[in-house]
Amino acid sequence: MELHSLSAELRSRLRTQGLDSDYVERVIRDTISEDLDGGVDVTSVATVPVEQRSVVTFGSRATGCLAGLDVAAAVVEMVCGVSASSFERLKTDGDRVVKGDVLARVEAPTQYMLTAERTALNLMCHLSGIATATSQWVDAVAGTGAIIRDTRKTTPGLRILEKYAVRCGGGQNHRMSLSDAALVKDNHIAAAGGVEQAFSKVRELASSLPIEIEVDTLDQLRVALDAGADVVLLDNMPPSVMREAVAIGAEHKRSTGRDVLLEASGGLTLSNARDVAETGVHFISVGGLTHSSPILDIGLDFETIV
Repeated sequence: MELHSLSAELRSRLRTQGLDSDYVERVIRDTISEDLDGGVDVTSVATVPVEQRSVVTFGSRATGCLAGLDVAAAVVEMVCGVSASSFERLKTDGDRVVKGDVLARVEAPTQYMLTAERTALNLMCHLSGIATATSQWVDAVAGTGAIIRDTRKTTPGLRILEKYAVRCGGGQNHRMSLSDAALVKDNHIAAAGGVEQAFSKVRELASSLPIEIEVDTLDQLRVALDAGADVVLLDNMPPSVMREAVAIGAEHKRSTGRDVLLEASGGLTLSNARDVAETGVHFISVGGLTHSSPILDIGLDFETIV
Protein backbone atom coordinates (compact mmCIF):
# COMPACT_ATOMS: atom_id res chain seq x y z
CA MET A 1 0.00 0.00 0.00
CA GLU A 2 1.36 3.41 -0.97
CA LEU A 3 0.96 5.91 1.87
CA HIS A 4 0.34 9.61 1.35
CA SER A 5 2.41 12.46 2.77
CA LEU A 6 0.98 14.70 5.45
CA SER A 7 -0.68 17.95 4.49
CA ALA A 8 0.96 21.28 5.28
CA GLU A 9 -1.91 22.09 7.64
CA LEU A 10 -1.41 18.96 9.73
CA ARG A 11 2.36 19.40 9.74
CA SER A 12 1.79 22.87 11.16
CA ARG A 13 -0.58 21.55 13.83
CA LEU A 14 1.96 18.92 14.91
CA ARG A 15 4.72 21.51 15.01
CA THR A 16 2.72 23.73 17.38
CA GLN A 17 2.45 20.71 19.70
CA GLY A 18 6.21 20.23 19.70
CA LEU A 19 6.06 17.19 17.42
CA ASP A 20 8.29 16.69 14.39
CA SER A 21 5.98 15.75 11.50
CA ASP A 22 8.70 13.70 9.79
CA TYR A 23 9.06 11.65 12.96
CA VAL A 24 5.28 11.14 13.18
CA GLU A 25 5.24 10.04 9.54
CA ARG A 26 8.02 7.52 10.21
CA VAL A 27 6.19 6.04 13.19
CA ILE A 28 3.00 5.67 11.16
CA ARG A 29 4.78 4.22 8.11
CA ASP A 30 6.54 1.65 10.29
CA THR A 31 3.32 0.75 12.10
CA ILE A 32 1.22 0.38 8.94
CA SER A 33 4.02 -1.60 7.33
CA GLU A 34 4.08 -3.92 10.32
CA ASP A 35 0.30 -4.34 10.14
CA LEU A 36 0.21 -5.17 6.42
CA ASP A 37 3.44 -7.19 6.45
CA GLY A 38 3.99 -6.75 2.72
CA GLY A 39 0.45 -7.75 1.77
CA VAL A 40 -3.00 -6.17 1.81
CA ASP A 41 -5.82 -5.83 4.32
CA VAL A 42 -7.44 -9.06 3.15
CA THR A 43 -10.70 -8.70 5.11
CA SER A 44 -11.40 -5.10 4.11
CA VAL A 45 -10.46 -5.63 0.45
CA ALA A 46 -12.71 -8.70 0.27
CA THR A 47 -15.77 -7.24 1.99
CA VAL A 48 -15.83 -3.53 1.13
CA PRO A 49 -16.31 -2.05 -2.36
CA VAL A 50 -13.41 0.22 -3.14
CA GLU A 51 -15.77 3.09 -4.09
CA GLN A 52 -17.74 3.01 -0.81
CA ARG A 53 -17.40 5.94 1.61
CA SER A 54 -18.42 6.14 5.25
CA VAL A 55 -18.69 8.52 8.16
CA VAL A 56 -17.16 7.13 11.36
CA THR A 57 -16.54 8.51 14.83
CA PHE A 58 -13.78 8.08 17.36
CA GLY A 59 -15.38 7.88 20.80
CA SER A 60 -14.18 7.57 24.37
CA ARG A 61 -15.38 4.51 26.24
CA ALA A 62 -13.89 5.59 29.56
CA THR A 63 -13.05 8.71 31.55
CA GLY A 64 -9.57 10.12 31.08
CA CYS A 65 -7.34 12.69 29.40
CA LEU A 66 -6.99 12.86 25.62
CA ALA A 67 -3.69 12.76 23.72
CA GLY A 68 -2.81 11.85 20.15
CA LEU A 69 -5.85 13.14 18.28
CA ASP A 70 -3.71 14.75 15.58
CA VAL A 71 -1.61 11.59 15.42
CA ALA A 72 -4.81 9.71 14.60
CA ALA A 73 -5.62 12.39 12.02
CA ALA A 74 -2.16 11.81 10.53
CA VAL A 75 -2.88 8.09 10.20
CA VAL A 76 -6.12 8.85 8.35
CA GLU A 77 -4.38 11.32 6.02
CA MET A 78 -1.55 8.96 5.22
CA VAL A 79 -3.77 5.95 4.53
CA CYS A 80 -6.81 7.63 2.99
CA GLY A 81 -5.27 10.78 1.50
CA VAL A 82 -6.10 14.30 2.57
CA SER A 83 -8.13 14.97 -0.59
CA ALA A 84 -10.23 11.84 -0.04
CA SER A 85 -10.93 12.29 3.67
CA SER A 86 -12.06 14.85 6.21
CA PHE A 87 -11.20 14.79 9.92
CA GLU A 88 -13.40 16.92 12.19
CA ARG A 89 -11.95 17.37 15.68
CA LEU A 90 -14.58 17.61 18.42
CA LYS A 91 -12.09 17.54 21.29
CA THR A 92 -8.51 18.73 21.79
CA ASP A 93 -5.44 17.02 23.21
CA GLY A 94 -5.31 17.68 26.94
CA ASP A 95 -9.09 17.70 27.30
CA ARG A 96 -10.62 15.63 30.07
CA VAL A 97 -13.15 13.27 28.47
CA VAL A 98 -15.82 10.94 29.81
CA LYS A 99 -17.39 7.74 28.56
CA GLY A 100 -19.55 8.47 25.53
CA ASP A 101 -17.73 11.60 24.37
CA VAL A 102 -17.25 11.81 20.61
CA LEU A 103 -13.67 12.90 19.93
CA ALA A 104 -13.66 13.20 16.14
CA ARG A 105 -15.82 12.54 13.09
CA VAL A 106 -14.22 11.28 9.89
CA GLU A 107 -15.49 10.84 6.35
CA ALA A 108 -13.28 8.64 4.18
CA PRO A 109 -13.22 5.65 1.81
CA THR A 110 -14.48 2.77 3.95
CA GLN A 111 -11.88 0.24 2.86
CA TYR A 112 -8.94 2.53 3.62
CA MET A 113 -10.48 3.74 6.86
CA LEU A 114 -10.74 0.18 8.12
CA THR A 115 -7.08 -0.36 7.29
CA ALA A 116 -6.19 2.82 9.22
CA GLU A 117 -8.44 2.04 12.18
CA ARG A 118 -6.19 -0.11 14.36
CA THR A 119 -3.05 1.99 13.93
CA ALA A 120 -4.96 5.17 14.75
CA LEU A 121 -6.58 3.58 17.79
CA ASN A 122 -3.42 1.88 19.05
CA LEU A 123 -1.53 5.17 19.06
CA MET A 124 -4.33 7.33 20.45
CA CYS A 125 -5.34 4.82 23.15
CA HIS A 126 -1.72 4.43 24.28
CA LEU A 127 -0.97 8.16 24.35
CA SER A 128 -4.27 8.98 26.05
CA GLY A 129 -3.51 6.34 28.67
CA ILE A 130 -0.23 8.08 29.47
CA ALA A 131 -1.96 11.48 29.57
CA THR A 132 -4.64 10.06 31.85
CA ALA A 133 -2.14 8.58 34.30
CA THR A 134 -0.15 11.82 34.30
CA SER A 135 -3.27 13.88 35.02
CA GLN A 136 -4.03 11.64 38.01
CA TRP A 137 -0.57 12.32 39.47
CA VAL A 138 -0.90 16.03 38.74
CA ASP A 139 -4.27 16.10 40.51
CA ALA A 140 -2.82 14.19 43.46
CA VAL A 141 -0.19 16.88 44.16
CA ALA A 142 -2.25 19.93 43.16
CA GLY A 143 -1.49 22.98 45.28
CA THR A 144 1.82 21.70 46.66
CA GLY A 145 4.06 23.28 44.03
CA ALA A 146 5.60 19.93 43.11
CA ILE A 147 5.87 19.15 39.40
CA ILE A 148 5.30 15.68 37.96
CA ARG A 149 8.03 14.61 35.54
CA ASP A 150 8.60 11.60 33.32
CA THR A 151 11.79 9.57 32.78
CA ARG A 152 13.63 7.85 29.90
CA LYS A 153 11.71 4.63 30.61
CA THR A 154 9.88 4.88 27.31
CA THR A 155 8.84 2.48 24.56
CA PRO A 156 11.67 2.25 21.98
CA GLY A 157 10.81 4.43 19.00
CA LEU A 158 7.90 6.20 20.72
CA ARG A 159 9.71 8.45 23.20
CA ILE A 160 8.77 11.76 21.58
CA LEU A 161 5.09 10.82 21.37
CA GLU A 162 5.01 9.41 24.90
CA LYS A 163 6.65 12.48 26.37
CA TYR A 164 4.18 14.62 24.42
CA ALA A 165 1.38 12.65 26.10
CA VAL A 166 2.89 13.47 29.50
CA ARG A 167 2.68 17.16 28.63
CA CYS A 168 -0.96 16.70 27.59
CA GLY A 169 -1.66 15.30 31.05
CA GLY A 170 -0.12 18.34 32.76
CA GLY A 171 3.30 16.86 33.50
CA GLN A 172 6.76 18.05 32.56
CA ASN A 173 9.42 16.28 30.53
CA HIS A 174 12.73 15.32 32.09
CA ARG A 175 15.60 15.08 29.62
CA MET A 176 14.66 13.82 26.17
CA SER A 177 17.93 12.00 25.56
CA LEU A 178 21.31 11.15 27.00
CA SER A 179 22.85 14.20 25.35
CA ASP A 180 20.65 17.13 26.41
CA ALA A 181 21.31 16.88 30.17
CA ALA A 182 23.47 14.83 32.52
CA LEU A 183 22.11 12.52 35.19
CA VAL A 184 24.87 11.06 37.33
CA LYS A 185 23.48 7.82 38.76
CA ASP A 186 24.83 5.30 41.25
CA ASN A 187 26.70 3.30 38.60
CA HIS A 188 28.39 6.44 37.26
CA ILE A 189 29.41 7.37 40.81
CA ALA A 190 30.82 3.89 41.42
CA ALA A 191 32.72 3.93 38.12
CA ALA A 192 34.14 7.42 38.69
CA GLY A 193 35.16 6.82 42.31
CA GLY A 194 32.65 9.04 44.08
CA VAL A 195 30.05 11.79 43.74
CA GLU A 196 32.51 14.66 43.52
CA GLN A 197 34.73 12.88 41.00
CA ALA A 198 31.76 11.97 38.80
CA PHE A 199 30.43 15.53 38.88
CA SER A 200 33.82 17.02 38.00
CA LYS A 201 34.29 14.70 35.04
CA VAL A 202 30.83 15.50 33.63
CA ARG A 203 31.29 19.25 34.15
CA GLU A 204 34.63 19.08 32.33
CA LEU A 205 33.03 17.38 29.31
CA ALA A 206 29.75 19.32 29.22
CA SER A 207 30.28 22.68 30.86
CA SER A 208 26.98 24.20 29.71
CA LEU A 209 24.58 21.33 30.41
CA PRO A 210 22.52 21.02 33.59
CA ILE A 211 23.83 18.24 35.84
CA GLU A 212 21.66 16.17 38.11
CA ILE A 213 23.13 13.78 40.67
CA GLU A 214 21.34 10.79 42.15
CA VAL A 215 21.85 10.21 45.89
CA ASP A 216 20.35 7.80 48.37
CA THR A 217 21.73 9.21 51.63
CA LEU A 218 21.83 12.65 53.21
CA ASP A 219 25.63 12.50 53.34
CA GLN A 220 25.72 12.00 49.58
CA LEU A 221 23.30 14.91 49.23
CA ARG A 222 25.70 17.21 51.07
CA VAL A 223 28.56 16.11 48.82
CA ALA A 224 26.43 16.67 45.69
CA LEU A 225 25.45 20.15 46.87
CA ASP A 226 29.05 21.07 47.62
CA ALA A 227 30.14 19.70 44.23
CA GLY A 228 27.79 22.12 42.47
CA ALA A 229 24.89 19.96 41.29
CA ASP A 230 22.03 21.83 39.64
CA VAL A 231 19.47 19.17 40.58
CA VAL A 232 19.70 16.33 43.09
CA LEU A 233 17.60 13.20 42.67
CA LEU A 234 16.57 11.69 46.02
CA ASP A 235 16.38 7.98 45.31
CA ASN A 236 13.97 5.83 47.32
CA MET A 237 13.94 8.12 50.35
CA PRO A 238 10.93 8.02 52.68
CA PRO A 239 9.10 11.35 53.18
CA SER A 240 10.65 11.87 56.62
CA VAL A 241 14.16 11.76 55.14
CA MET A 242 13.06 13.89 52.17
CA ARG A 243 12.01 16.61 54.60
CA GLU A 244 15.50 16.57 56.05
CA ALA A 245 16.91 16.76 52.53
CA VAL A 246 14.75 19.79 51.76
CA ALA A 247 16.00 21.47 54.96
CA ILE A 248 19.60 20.74 53.96
CA GLY A 249 18.92 22.20 50.51
CA ALA A 250 17.43 25.34 52.07
CA GLU A 251 20.45 25.77 54.35
CA HIS A 252 22.75 25.34 51.35
CA LYS A 253 20.91 28.14 49.56
CA ARG A 254 21.18 30.45 52.59
CA SER A 255 24.91 29.88 52.90
CA THR A 256 25.85 29.93 49.20
CA GLY A 257 23.05 31.79 47.43
CA ARG A 258 22.65 28.79 45.07
CA ASP A 259 19.20 27.29 44.71
CA VAL A 260 19.47 23.56 44.02
CA LEU A 261 16.36 21.71 42.88
CA LEU A 262 15.39 18.42 44.51
CA GLU A 263 13.65 15.56 42.74
CA ALA A 264 11.97 12.56 44.39
CA SER A 265 12.15 9.20 42.63
CA GLY A 266 11.58 5.56 43.46
CA GLY A 267 8.98 3.87 45.62
CA LEU A 268 6.31 6.37 44.63
CA THR A 269 2.62 5.63 44.29
CA LEU A 270 -0.49 7.72 43.78
CA SER A 271 -1.45 7.04 47.37
CA ASN A 272 1.77 8.56 48.77
CA ALA A 273 2.31 11.21 46.09
CA ARG A 274 0.85 14.03 48.16
CA ASP A 275 2.91 13.13 51.23
CA VAL A 276 6.03 13.23 49.08
CA ALA A 277 5.01 16.52 47.42
CA GLU A 278 4.38 18.14 50.80
CA THR A 279 7.98 17.53 51.87
CA GLY A 280 8.90 20.49 49.66
CA VAL A 281 10.66 18.67 46.80
CA HIS A 282 10.47 20.48 43.48
CA PHE A 283 9.90 17.46 41.22
CA ILE A 284 8.45 13.98 41.43
CA SER A 285 9.66 11.69 38.64
CA VAL A 286 7.48 8.73 37.72
CA GLY A 287 8.78 6.11 35.29
CA GLY A 288 5.43 4.35 35.31
CA LEU A 289 3.82 7.18 33.35
CA THR A 290 5.42 5.91 30.17
CA HIS A 291 6.25 2.27 30.91
CA SER A 292 3.17 1.04 32.75
CA SER A 293 0.13 3.21 32.03
CA PRO A 294 -2.94 1.26 30.83
CA ILE A 295 -4.58 2.52 27.67
CA LEU A 296 -7.59 4.80 27.63
CA ASP A 297 -10.34 2.82 25.90
CA ILE A 298 -11.25 4.59 22.66
CA GLY A 299 -13.23 3.00 19.85
CA LEU A 300 -14.23 3.66 16.25
CA ASP A 301 -17.90 3.33 15.26
CA PHE A 302 -19.71 3.59 11.94
CA GLU A 303 -22.18 6.46 11.78
CA THR A 304 -23.36 6.09 8.19
CA ILE A 305 -22.39 4.76 4.78
CA VAL A 306 -22.32 7.63 2.29
